[in-house]
Amino acid sequence: MQNFQDYLIEDKNTHLEHLEDEIINNGTKGAKTAINFLKSIKQMLQGGSGGSTVSVKWDGAPAVFCGINPENGKFFVATKSLFNKTPKINYTNADISRNHGGALADKLKDCLKYLPSLGISGILQGDLLFTSGDKKTANVAGQRSIVFTPNTITYAVPVVKTGLFGSSLYDNINKAKLGIIFHTSYTGKTIATLKAGFGANVRGLKKSKNVFFDDATYKRADNAAFTPDEEKAFDNVIRMAEGSAYKAGAFIDKLKKDKGPLSLGIQLKTFFNTYIRQGTAITNTNKLANNFEVFFRDRIKKEIDTKKTQAAKQKYEEILEAGMKILRPNRDGLYFAIATYITFQSAKAVLLRKLNTIQSIGSFLRTRNGYKVTNPEGYVAIRKGGAVKLVDRLEFSRANFNMAKDWVKG
Repeated sequence: MQNFQDYLIEDKNTHLEHLEDEIINNGTKGAKTAINFLKSIKQMLQGGSGGSTVSVKWDGAPAVFCGINPENGKFFVATKSLFNKTPKINYTNADISRNHGGALADKLKDCLKYLPSLGISGILQGDLLFTSGDKKTANVAGQRSIVFTPNTITYAVPVVKTGLFGSSLYDNINKAKLGIIFHTSYTGKTIATLKAGFGANVRGLKKSKNVFFDDATYKRADNAAFTPDEEKAFDNVIRMAEGSAYKAGAFIDKLKKDKGPLSLGIQLKTFFNTYIRQGTAITNTNKLANNFEVFFRDRIKKEIDTKKTQAAKQKYEEILEAGMKILRPNRDGLYFAIATYITFQSAKAVLLRKLNTIQSIGSFLRTRNGYKVTNPEGYVAIRKGGAVKLVDRLEFSRANFNMAKDWVKG
């Protein structure tokens, strides 16, 4: 396992890409990156180092930044607007009222009230699980539990709970006024020059009865390991991905070159997302290849129809023609790109089933008929030079696309 200091360093931890999207974002290099991630996570689950560290993606909201501003030595709380051209940094309740509104402002005021007691010396980023008034009591899966729904997933903690956190988990959350999972640390001499390191070392933080906190590091257990037959099947899937990625190489390298909003690559990601929103599995490679060509043409033609001047129409007609010049002679490339995407999803699904064997807190989706058991939001895999997210997009992303949130952005 990597040391804390070895985690990926980036400018800001603001957005992570799905593992399977690497082939669209970065072509053949992205395919190799995805394959290396898949192999190394399997090795980690087998008890080896593998070169990857995995952290749990808690479905908290909003993202909170807190700690000591290196420019003035003052404790602050902030949202992602910390990285605005004109940063919104909150040292007092008055700052929060001026910079934010609604439920978000109330949550940040709770953060400002309780988080200083942890003795944070640097700057940490975390996902907020609950603040005052968010926790409720409900009967979930036949057990009386504390529940809270920070974003899409409802977390449930039974009155009696054993597991990785021990039997005190219920008591700790029951007493706490605020819950947060820290996952990223920042270093730098100014806010503008902060560098993000995936991972947060919380061992040195002070305990507080008012704050339930933890890091997001995945805690491995022996039952997450592969059996010999499972390992053989997984390795076969990886070999299939390597073969199809090789055949898709020239095509996916063309995709990464054009980054415009109506480029083939961006539209291919949008195309896949339409299936996810509908809850439709991405299968049948040949049919998907045909459907994407129709999707791309219709998307650009719709844009052309909205333009009033001939010059504006001409611009988008050229975009359409440029895209079709890539698609027409590269039908096989598109086919194998989609095949690689599907195979990456299959391999990722195997890893998710293994990773999901351990849960510290029950996770559910709230429905009209009560609470439906669901898996965690997903995981973040980290290797030197990169990080990707591993999410069951058909389960979680669809719910995230379609579910209203309980907190208001401000």
